[in-house]
Amino acid sequence: MTTPRRLLLVNGPNLNLLGVREPEVYGTATLADVERIAADAARVRGFEVRAVQSNHEGVLLDAIHTAREDCAGIVINPGGLTHTSVVLRDALAGVALPVAEVHISDISKREPFRQHSYVADVALVHVMGEGVQGYATAVERLIDVITGQADG
Repeated sequence: MTTPRRLLLVNGPNLNLLGVREPEVYGTATLADVERIAADAARVRGFEVRAVQSNHEGVLLDAIHTAREDCAGIVINPGGLTHTSVVLRDALAGVALPVAEVHISDISKREPFRQHSYVADVALVHVMGEGVQGYATAVERLIDVITGQADG
């Protein structure tokens, strides 16, 4: 069976407010900019991106479950669910697809409650603190994992 050449891009709660919410932390780029950055990075490598953003955890879980059918991997910025959602972590583990976790800010340098990620142990790629360009890095590194080109 041929590996699909599609990635699921998941953006969690409040990421629809990119560009207006705390620009001193997250910058002025919008969610549309983020989706374009990820899609452009994937396209260069012959992949496409299906993007989903929701403020509702169940919508994100359903999208992750569906990715089993036609995606080669998942790039996810869980937003605040990073620090609170065991069920999101379990969904990612359950679909058994390679995962890249991306954060616009460096969560390791944020408030103590933001420093723990429930997603970290199921993600093969971690990108933090690169701003929205980190999405391109995450896509590129995840494709390297999928295609067997990753260092390691």
